[in-house]
Amino acid sequence: MPGGRLTQQDRQQIALGLADGLAYAEIARGLDRPTSTITREVMRNGGPTAYRADLAHRATEHRTHRRRKTAPRNPGAPSQAHGRDAEAVREYEEVLATVFMQSGLPKMTARVLAGLYTTDAGSLSASQLAGRLQVSPASVSKATTFLESQGLIRRERDERRRERYVVDDDVLYQSMMASARATAHLGEVARQGVGVLGPGTAAAARLENISRFVAFVSESIVRAADQAREILHTKAGTTSDSTT
Repeated sequence: MPGGRLTQQDRQQIALGLADGLAYAEIARGLDRPTSTITREVMRNGGPTAYRADLAHRATEHRTHRRRKTAPRNPGAPSQAHGRDAEAVREYEEVLATVFMQSGLPKMTARVLAGLYTTDAGSLSASQLAGRLQVSPASVSKATTFLESQGLIRRERDERRRERYVVDDDVLYQSMMASARATAHLGEVARQGVGVLGPGTAAAARLENISRFVAFVSESIVRAADQAREILHTKAGTTSDSTT
């Protein structure tokens, strides 16, 4: 039924659609579901290239069982702000964490980063993170240490001198710039191969083309990131498409 939980047959249809190269929206129409439902389902179960219907179904059953067991552990948990659907927020955090994992972050590190990104304050204490994710303080400590070493979060103290972990609005810009530098380095190395393999040869021409392509892409990333950097610092309620 539309709006109900996905069945194993639904997941098999999703897997078939992905194998046929269908877009999420097209798969969603075939199942009479919102596109966001299909996107969340795929992204939290391996992504479009690794999605398996049977594994996804078992993982969902496991998560449901785990939530039922752990729900009584935190009966005083605060309600979601702004009338948000707590279940939808939790599912979205899983999707976001999965995307971070696919970019190379370990699972717990990805969950911590997703938890920080989805708070309005953009900051949480270690105890708040442990409670939110229902993990041990040691797990949070290990994840935050790694994130801080990578410049993805920073540590600061609040007015009560308690340590809090903060996501910096400029992190994505810095990440883009680092990616552009790495891409540019690939282009430089490719160009070095032209002289080694001999100008005019097929192999040298291939590397020359790679070098030119990579240089153009990396320079474009730098220009676009510089031009759009201020977007990352736009405050809520100040954009033309914001809602009240």
